[in-house]
Amino acid sequence: MPNRKLVVSVALIAVVAAAAYVAKDKWMPGGGGQQTANAAPAPFAMPVPVASVIKKSIPIYYEYSARTEAISSVTLQAKVAGYIQAQPAADGSDVKKGDLLYQIDPRDYQSALDQAQANQKRDKAALDYARANTLRGQDLIKSGYLSKDLYEQRLSAERQAEASLIADDAAVRAAQLNLSYTEIRAPFDGRLGRNQAPIGTLISSIGTVVNTLVHLDTVYVTFNPSETELPEIQKARAAGKVTAEVYFPNDTEARHKGELTFLDNSIDRLTGTINARATIKNADKTLLPGQYVRVRLLLREQPNALLVPQVALGSSQFGKFLYVVGEGNKVEIRNVTLGRTEGDLVVIPTGLKDTDQVISGNLQKIGPGALVQPLPPQAGKPPANGGQKT
Repeated sequence: MPNRKLVVSVALIAVVAAAAYVAKDKWMPGGGGQQTANAAPAPFAMPVPVASVIKKSIPIYYEYSARTEAISSVTLQAKVAGYIQAQPAADGSDVKKGDLLYQIDPRDYQSALDQAQANQKRDKAALDYARANTLRGQDLIKSGYLSKDLYEQRLSAERQAEASLIADDAAVRAAQLNLSYTEIRAPFDGRLGRNQAPIGTLISSIGTVVNTLVHLDTVYVTFNPSETELPEIQKARAAGKVTAEVYFPNDTEARHKGELTFLDNSIDRLTGTINARATIKNADKTLLPGQYVRVRLLLREQPNALLVPQVALGSSQFGKFLYVVGEGNKVEIRNVTLGRTEGDLVVIPTGLKDTDQVISGNLQKIGPGALVQPLPPQAGKPPANGGQKT
């Protein structure tokens, strides 16, 4: 009986304690008589910049390192001996075809011409006399006043006079030619180089170099495409004119344009390249022979190309990839192939749709399936200098 009372007492104590706890919870501030539940935190969405895919036509071209060459370049040489009397065109000046560049003292050659012309005049008079004498002999031989032998002598004298006159004519032409050689004139429009025969120099041997002249209105640009690129270039040439643009090393815009005009007839077995040449208009004469430049051959236009910013590209052991904003703002990965670059953009031939929103920042903080918060898209701007070869 005492044990039963002990059990009842313990039970009453437990009931009272439970009631006191419930009452305490009821009257505590914020208790409201209900137990608060621990709510799960909302998932974090990483803010990421996105870029729209650009769809447009782009030029397809090849780009090469190249050197300029003169279309025409001559070494000006003296054809006759004598003193340099004058240099009307200054060193480095632009001259026109036929302009007088150097004058060699012409007095000796003028005297030779005068002598040859005097001989020519004398022998012409002698020929006229011989012909008249022969003509009179024809009448005299008929009447018997002149023997046949004397008549033959008159004919022989006429032939000798004719031969002398022919020799005189040749001597006059030679003297005129030598006199003309005392003037060194420009064979074409071009620019003079450094003078190598100052005024007063005695040119004692034929072939003495006095200067150089190069044609600059049009120049060649030579370069070496590889044999793997040759079929594409030949295909473009077969379709029409292949435009060539020339850039100075640090330029982003072409300064000169021309046309691909020459492909060699064989490929170098050691380098696997072929010699090629473009003809470039050089109206401002800023291209000089031997200059290092870049040449770009425009082969064709590629329509509907997809371009994205290069900063959006990621790399893995499987190659290049892009992160795009997928359904529910979750990250999706796209394995892509790369085409040519165009400034800050790159062509994506496969693996991308033109409606995709490409993630262009915070790539190290996200991964496939991650929740992101896209920032307003900013479409890339194509650069002014056109595409570049990859």
